[in-house]
Amino acid sequence: MTTVTIERLGQQGDGIAPGPVFAPMTLPGEVVSGVLDGVHLTDVRIETPSPDRVAPPCPHFRSCGGCQMQHASDALVADWKREIVQNALKSAGLETEIRPTVTSPSQSRRRATFAARRTKKGAMAGFHGRKSDTIIAVPNCMLVTPTLRAALPLCEHLAVAGASRKAALSITVTESPEGLDIAVSGGKLLDGPLRMALAGFCQQHRIARLTWDDEQIGMRVPPAHPMGVARVVPPAGAFLQATAHGQQTLTELVRGIIGPAKSVVDLFAGCGTFALPLAETAEVHAVEGDRDMMAALDAGWRGASGLKRVTTETRDLFRRPLLPDELSRFDAVVIDPPRAGAVAQVAELARAQAPVIAHVSCNPQTFARDAETLCNAGYVLDWVQPVDQFRWSAHVELVGAFRLAHIAA
Repeated sequence: MTTVTIERLGQQGDGIAPGPVFAPMTLPGEVVSGVLDGVHLTDVRIETPSPDRVAPPCPHFRSCGGCQMQHASDALVADWKREIVQNALKSAGLETEIRPTVTSPSQSRRRATFAARRTKKGAMAGFHGRKSDTIIAVPNCMLVTPTLRAALPLCEHLAVAGASRKAALSITVTESPEGLDIAVSGGKLLDGPLRMALAGFCQQHRIARLTWDDEQIGMRVPPAHPMGVARVVPPAGAFLQATAHGQQTLTELVRGIIGPAKSVVDLFAGCGTFALPLAETAEVHAVEGDRDMMAALDAGWRGASGLKRVTTETRDLFRRPLLPDELSRFDAVVIDPPRAGAVAQVAELARAQAPVIAHVSCNPQTFARDAETLCNAGYVLDWVQPVDQFRWSAHVELVGAFRLAHIAA
């Protein structure tokens, strides 16, 4: 047996002792023992627990891979996520105000991807086990909304109807005000009997929309989501903020950064999370690489009343970023790229010298890289706000407020 003292948490939530030695589900300050396998400690036993160690609220935590941090206090997790942001910025040579982490409540995830597999006795649906392909049933999951939790038997039904015995279905379930929006992938090829069975399933369980490997089976009612005063029906399986609380928090932060701007460009706009609320006070040009998302955003704008003009452009911002002459007509910029960040687009933003930039990110490392580019071009990073929509996970989101140095805060 090897005994070590945990010094800090790694970016994936494992405790790290000198060596380094990585020990899962341990916390800073704890003395732990276990079997050393290379740099990993297995069969971990907590000899001296941290005062921040808590009883996991979910009975599935030990086996399920959906959460990493339920053994830690909320305060410790919030501080750890803030430190991840701080360390990423420090590595880029940047310092700024990093606000306390804003965390979404438990049981607030309105969107989740479940795995479902046929079994000899029927089917099983849930999340994959920790570092495993085994499916763990999670009937008492503390992460998702009660409505999503109640959808697990429906996922099992879908597996019985259309999963092969060799592979699991991937079932993305999104809660909308109109009902469940379900997108299935990895199932059997659609034939007449399966199509009829799935259509009957939609009617019986009053599913808002069901798609099977990108083909729509049925839509009882369009699953529309509020984005400001507009309502948007995203493409099946399309990106949506994980919690309503997170969406509201991010939107309010972006509004605060944009301020009184009268013309805004929203880059990587998705279905309009920011573009449509901002259109209540400003004209917005939304740019996104996915044509179906742009169509959903446009339909949402056209169906709303009281909004200023919103224009859309389908464009691959990785290959064809907006150039300075295109950006110069806007008072403010919102940018919300995927995890890889936006090297090419940020370089053009730095050249364009837009007065104000609201940068939303789901990756502190790529945010720090892009922030360094902007700050080297004369921007000031006034503050960063960590936002934790993915409670009890290692995932960190944030919003950064940039302005040109000569513009008063």
